[in-house]
Amino acid sequence: MSSPGKAECIGVIVVDHGSRRAESNEMLERLTRTAISERLAYGIVEPAHMELAEPSIGTAFDRCVGRGATLVVIQPYFLLPGRHWNQDIPELAAHAAAGHPGVSYLVAAPFGLHPLMAEVVSARVDHCLAHIRGEAPECEACAGTGVCRLRTAGAEEATAC
Repeated sequence: MSSPGKAECIGVIVVDHGSRRAESNEMLERLTRTAISERLAYGIVEPAHMELAEPSIGTAFDRCVGRGATLVVIQPYFLLPGRHWNQDIPELAAHAAAGHPGVSYLVAAPFGLHPLMAEVVSARVDHCLAHIRGEAPECEACAGTGVCRLRTAGAEEATAC
């Protein structure tokens, strides 16, 4: 395996579990093609779903190589280590890479205890509280679902936001 360097063209695959809900899959695809692509220093960034939806890891891997990647980094869009990170994604990545001799790949760590996760949690809590106070719109995850509402234990009807 070669070490990453200037001679290599790096592609990144951001992979989530995948969902039967098209809206959930589209969220990762939109995030990957906009904010993540704009933020990363790598010109090749592709979304993928581990299962249940396309693009699969194999499809995304093919796209990265087709765009010139000689090193593909698979970034799990998962919070904590588990079987998907430890076993399933590496197996799917190995299968995808088998069709591309000479292309290296790395399965990166899930977000885990990364220090920026505290900022993400804080921002989400602050936004949801602002929403139920009527000071902010629904977030991208809740938009149009009516899920983000204040509830009171024992009350028959929840208070809508």
